[in-house]
Formats: sequence, structure tokens, C-alpha cells
Amino acid sequence: MNIWFKYVEKGILVAPLENKEITAIDLPYNHEKIDFRVIPNFNFVGIKNAFFALLKLPKIFWKIFWAMKNADHIHLRCPGNVGLVGCMVQILFPNKIKTAKYAGNWDPESKQPWTYRLQKYILNNTFLTRNMQVLVYGVWENQSKNIKPFFTATYSESEKETIKKTNLDLGIRFIFVGSLVLGKNPLYAVKLAEELIKKGKKITLELYGDGSERQNLENYIRENLLENHVILKGNQNQDVVKKAYQRSHFVILPSKSEGWPKAIAEGMFWGCIPVATKVSCVPFMLDYENRGILLEMNLKNDGEKIKELLNDENSFFTKSKLAIDWSQKYTTDVFEAEIKKLLK
Repeated sequence: MNIWFKYVEKGILVAPLENKEITAIDLPYNHEKIDFRVIPNFNFVGIKNAFFALLKLPKIFWKIFWAMKNADHIHLRCPGNVGLVGCMVQILFPNKIKTAKYAGNWDPESKQPWTYRLQKYILNNTFLTRNMQVLVYGVWENQSKNIKPFFTATYSESEKETIKKTNLDLGIRFIFVGSLVLGKNPLYAVKLAEELIKKGKKITLELYGDGSERQNLENYIRENLLENHVILKGNQNQDVVKKAYQRSHFVILPSKSEGWPKAIAEGMFWGCIPVATKVSCVPFMLDYENRGILLEMNLKNDGEKIKELLNDENSFFTKSKLAIDWSQKYTTDVFEAEIKKLLK
């Protein structure tokens, strides 16, 4: 959002406010004029939560309505609870220029919560949603003129450099970057590393991130004597993670759902071969395994796929180069230029 804010005189933010400890992955909004309009937190998970959400909705609708009325450009962040309300309220402003970033999986065939499907329907519908460009990850058939394939970026043109990976016989380094939650499946990453160790490979796996699954991971690592191979690094700042990518051979993300998995694109930028599930636009990012490995979520099969690549070092370095060539097209410079066009 700080890139978007560079091209506006004032930003109005409508969102819940949570008092939590600031971590290494949190950044402040960088703008002199931000009008933060706080709304209550809410969700529709369970009957009790849905009941209280209905009580809060009139106030939330009212605040979002006036924020949109005061704005010259309306920007939604979807999918999410606030995004869902925003999708409905923006219908009342057909003449205002609008954008929406849909950060989730836009695949029309994917199984998703009804709230996500509803947001996608409203955004894609040219009668309900007008003057809108919806930024989605991937190219999908049979979409309306509202839909614009897009991307995201982390690194700038000036950061591009050639990283020479160490030979595989010196040890193979895997990296996982993301929240340690069930949806990201970090335990599968650990088990896959364990599978490769059993096959005689010198594997190290570093996990960057934190979350509700951390204790389960710690228990599994201890119980299976993996302390010398699997290290939980917790939340770290961008520079620390960048250096970890640079010294790693593979970036792994066995996630159940993604939009544009930044961890995969970031790892590829530094020559890591991506190992990821076949969700959203991931197959496109990996060029259908020409520059990565698509997980089947079967430990034996996935372990064999990786082992086969490890036994062919020339193929490894070819894929690594292809990963770099693709990912380094998507820099923050290109991203900013595209955002600037959207705001004109």
C-alpha cells in the first residue's frame, strides 16, 4: 500500500484496529495524511459470530459508505470480511474509478468459502461493479472486462544480482517462508525434508515465520531427532530472509491455498527452485515444472521427484537459471509503474 500511497494526496483507511505486538514482518503506513477510520472486527464463522456480525454491520456499512463518498478513487483489498462489505457498498458508486486487489485464488474451479465466491461474483459482474479494474493472479478464461491479470513484487531492479548456488554434494538447503499455520502446511515441508534425509541426502530446512503450528512442529522435530536438520527461525526482517534465500537451493510451500505466493517468487528471484502445490497461478509461475516442482502431496512421490533432480546437477542449475530469469521480470519498479497507470 505504501507504493499506492506515493501517488495520492490523502489516504482514507477503513479497517479494524488491533493492539498487538509489532513484529519484524510489520511495517508502518508511510504517508503524511492518512485518515484511519476504525470499524469493529467481525467474522461469519459460527452462529454466535455471525449474529454479532449482523449487529455490527449497519455501523460498518455507514463508515465504508462515507469513506467511499469522500474518495476520488476507491480501492478494495479482497478477499476478506471488510472486503466483502466493501464489494457491496461500492455498487452504490458506479461512476467512481475503482480498483480491487484480489490477493486470493481467483481460479473459478477452486473450492472456496461462500464469502469468497460472493466477492468474486460481485467483482466480476459488470452490471454490479462498474469502472473497476480487479487485479487477479493468473490468466483465467471466461472473465469479464473488469478482470486484469496482475502480479506483486518484493525486490527492485537495483537489487538484481547473480547468485551462484553451491554444489549439491556440499549439502542441500531448503527454505520455507510463511505463517506456521495449517493452511500453509509447514509440517509437510518438515516431513518431506525427513523423507529426503532417509534417502541419504544432506538436507537442511529453515522455516521463517510463526503461528499456531509452531508447537506441533517443535514436538515433531524433537520426537524424530531432526534438530540438526530442521531449524525454526521465527519471524525475521526482509534482509535476513533475503540472505537466507540467497544461500538456499529450494524454496518450499505446500500450501492449501494461495493467490500469488510471494515466498515462491522471492525465492526464485535468488535462484531457489520452487517446490509448491498446484494451487491458483502456481503452475504458471513454475511453467508447469520447467522451472520448479509441483507437489502431489504424497511424500513418497514428491520425495522421488526431488531426489531425481538432485541426482542431475545440470538440470538443477538449468531450472535455477530459468527461475531467476522469470522472477526478475517482476520488480517493484515495474510494479510501481503499473500502479501509477491504475491511479491516473
